[in-house]
Amino acid sequence: MNVAAGHGASVRIEACGKTFADGTRALEPATLDIACGETLVLLGPSGCGKTTMLRIIAGLELPDAGGRVLFDGKDMTSVPIEKRNVGMVFQSYALFPNMSVADNIGYGLKIRGIGRPERAARVAELVALTNIAGLESRRIDQLSGGQRQRVALARAVAIRPGILLLDEPLTALDAALRDRLRGELNRLLRALGITTIYVTHDQAEAMELGDRIVVMRKGSIAQIGTPREIYFAPESRFVAEFIGAANIVEAPVENGYLVLPGGRQAIGLEVSQSAAVAMIRPETIAIVDAAGAPLSGIIDSVSFIGDRQRMIVSGASSRPLAVDAPNTVKVKAGERVGLLIVPDAVRLLPPES
Repeated sequence: MNVAAGHGASVRIEACGKTFADGTRALEPATLDIACGETLVLLGPSGCGKTTMLRIIAGLELPDAGGRVLFDGKDMTSVPIEKRNVGMVFQSYALFPNMSVADNIGYGLKIRGIGRPERAARVAELVALTNIAGLESRRIDQLSGGQRQRVALARAVAIRPGILLLDEPLTALDAALRDRLRGELNRLLRALGITTIYVTHDQAEAMELGDRIVVMRKGSIAQIGTPREIYFAPESRFVAEFIGAANIVEAPVENGYLVLPGGRQAIGLEVSQSAAVAMIRPETIAIVDAAGAPLSGIIDSVSFIGDRQRMIVSGASSRPLAVDAPNTVKVKAGERVGLLIVPDAVRLLPPES
């Protein structure tokens, strides 16, 4: 499959900020390097600046004075979108309702003057790659949401862009379809090898699709890292709580231990401060016999989630702790349990974050 393999371009965003005419500061000056062929996810809540950054890369917005966008080292800041060799997939897909699936996919090739035989060959290749064979003659209004998403993606990559930009392309789909297509999209992006910048507020999408994740907050970059780095080593309380479930524990520190209402928890390192803010993921807490456990509490509730169960345990910390345990562990509300947490699972956070 050679539709777009090897056509990725490196991207550098240099001191790019954005202030709109009414004075709204949508994006603080940001510098970011994206490697050729990398899938980078811009993740954050609504209004954090992620779509503004994507639009600057696309050429749909100009950065404030001093900001630059470079593709493969070439300054593209003032180059219009149609000359940037980028493919885009929007949340709405923006497909042409009066055209067939095949004509939608081949539209960008047609306006670039690509001949009919080559157009047909490339459309056929993309139809196979995106698993929509047999739909070529259908109109867009005859397609399901998942099929439309595939057509939009095929159209975006048909022109062999150096950079693929996706703005929340799965948001309009129901949860089950979104989960399935996320896996398909991950496979497709790896096969294509295009440099991809993906905007989402969905942490599961970010974790599955991103080589690296840029977590954004209030127009600024909060943290950049691999999915594992972002999840296990958040650099702020915001990132810790935004990515996955997190127990935030505030407690005095004494001789390398958090001093808690339900016992003492080792943190695995000596610190100079007398108090700390720590993050503990629910799945890193093991349920053990309360007798002799370093930490214990009372189960407030147990929720069965299929592959696991989540317990809310009070009394161990100043606020209730969420604990994820195998669904084979037999416990009930009102029971006292011990909690075992390895020191490496305790991540200290800056108290001011």
